[in-house]
Amino acid sequence: MDGADDLQLAFDTADLASEVALAYFESGVSATLKADGTPVTEADRAVERLIRETLAAARPHDALLGEELGRLGESDRVWIIDPIDGTSYFSRHDPNWRVQIALEVAGSIEIAVVTAPALRRCWWATRGGGSFESSWPREAADSRRLEVSTTSTLADARLEALDDTSRARLAPNVAHPPATPLPLIELVRGELDAFLVERYHLWDHAPWILLVEEAGGRFTNPSGGHTGDQAGGLYSNTNLHPQLLTTLHYPPHQ
Repeated sequence: MDGADDLQLAFDTADLASEVALAYFESGVSATLKADGTPVTEADRAVERLIRETLAAARPHDALLGEELGRLGESDRVWIIDPIDGTSYFSRHDPNWRVQIALEVAGSIEIAVVTAPALRRCWWATRGGGSFESSWPREAADSRRLEVSTTSTLADARLEALDDTSRARLAPNVAHPPATPLPLIELVRGELDAFLVERYHLWDHAPWILLVEEAGGRFTNPSGGHTGDQAGGLYSNTNLHPQLLTTLHYPPHQ
């Protein structure tokens, strides 16, 4: 198998999952709280089961890691699944939720596919192949390559963070743009210069690390690494990244 086959599998799987998720979204579902206090719906579990079944049938030797059903298998190829990222949006019928699939090979995210079915948009990236956005369902003529901004001074930067405390740490004297439900999408489009999110799990971050890096940006976790298993970190364009790491007292990007 090669990267093109894996990308096509990710596309096909995400499309199937998105159709199922969209059907739940349009009919309406209610959320309950998991033990960790985060919301979940029957759609989250149904979509993850579908993704797992589809990937396992096509790649029986690969491992699977998902938000709702944990890890299955031991392999240096791991499909990382967030069946519905933004369950709180989903359950209140807000369209800003996503189906997220990433493939990690030997510790490196190689493929990322993120679909927002209710917004009719899709984003994807391959290691060394760039980041792209298109309508969903995808149309080749509608796809465009994504590039982060080139802003190089904090005084001119558009910075955003997950919460007020993080905003104050990121740049206390810089004006912040209005909050957005999809800051990482704005970052890969070049509309936002940095986003600090020190929360969540590997399945939340895995596809976005690759999308940002392949759009020319950088990601650093609080330990100074670039993996998504340290509860998030700093996403930004390349020019601002060293300055923001210093501001945050993060170790230099490894």
